[in-house]
Order: sequence, then structure tokens, then C-alpha cells
Amino acid sequence: MNKKGQLIVISGFSGAGKGTVVKQLVERYGYSLSVSATTRAPRPGEVDGKDYYFKTEAEFRNLIDYNGLIEWAQYVDNFYGTPRKFVEDELAAGRDVILEIEVQGAAIIRKQYPDAMLLFITTKDVATLRERLMGRGSETEEQVAKRIRRAAEESRMINNYDYIVINDDLDTCIQTVHSVIMGGKCKRERNAEFIEQLQADFRDEA
Repeated sequence: MNKKGQLIVISGFSGAGKGTVVKQLVERYGYSLSVSATTRAPRPGEVDGKDYYFKTEAEFRNLIDYNGLIEWAQYVDNFYGTPRKFVEDELAAGRDVILEIEVQGAAIIRKQYPDAMLLFITTKDVATLRERLMGRGSETEEQVAKRIRRAAEESRMINNYDYIVINDDLDTCIQTVHSVIMGGKCKRERNAEFIEQLQADFRDEA
């Protein structure tokens, strides 16, 4: 079978629960998680190097200048990016890597890694999304409105994704995403080397 790891991009509206889904995928199934760099302030309980690499804007721009990021984007007044070395080392070692990134970054990843799997997590409707954002209690009504406007923009890019998963029930969503990933790893094109070797073995037997 294909020994190179699968690169999995998971995006979704802010408030759709993609962060929780990703954490559970890592805990339950052992995926490698690429920790993003960001210029936003830590939320209560977040740890530098575990949840994000928290950077100043100057530090972040330095990473860009030295090609230390696979992709980066600006989202609601802050910068987010994916450190390059960790991702490429994990894939080369045969481990599946999840990137939890925004839609602009996902488009860049697709160009650099055409065989990456892109999944988008959403709520069942806009009303549920607004309710979840308000329920977090960490943002003002103005900030929630900004996130809803941003989600409207992101919705126009959903067609770029391979799979769409509705997070209506968390456990079901987690299991569905894992099943989608496992199915994708069985695609013929991801196992071209295995197929060639198998066919060669049969030729030797003839």
C-alpha cells in the first residue's frame, strides 16, 4: 500500500465545531496535527505550541520571508499559517497529517499538494451557526456579526472541497470524517505503486 502519509485539510465556519472535531480525531485515531502559527491572542486555556504557535506580527512576517510556512492567510484581523517542516517530515514518515486551516489556505495547499484531501465542516443552517457563536460567550455581538459575514464569503468556496460534513451531532461527525479519510486512502490513485508491484509479482509467477 502507499507508504506516504495522507495530507488532510479540514476547514469550516467559525463556530461549526471543527476545532473540537480535529482534537477528537487526534485523540481517538492518532492523526498527526499540524499546529498553526497565529498572531491572534490566546483564548483562555490555550497553550503556546499545543493549540497554536502564538506570534507577534513581526515574527509571523519573518516566517513568511524565510519560506517557513506552507500557506498563510489573514482572517478577521489576524494572521494564520502552517509551518512547513513538521508537515513534510510527518508525511515522509508515513503519518497522516491534519491541517485545520481557513479556505484561502486550503486553496494554496491544493496547488502545492494535489493529492491532499479537503473536508469542510458546517452546521445544518445559518441560524445554528449564529446560536453557537453567541453561545461561546467570548465575543461581542459585533464580532459575531463579523464572523457570520466571513462565513457567507467562505460559503462561496465550499465547491473547492472534496467532502462536506454537517456537524449536527458531534460524535457522528467525528466518525463520519474518520470514515471519509479511511475511504480516501483506499483510492486507486493513492495506491499506484502498490498496484504496479502487485502486477509485477503476478508477472513473475506466470
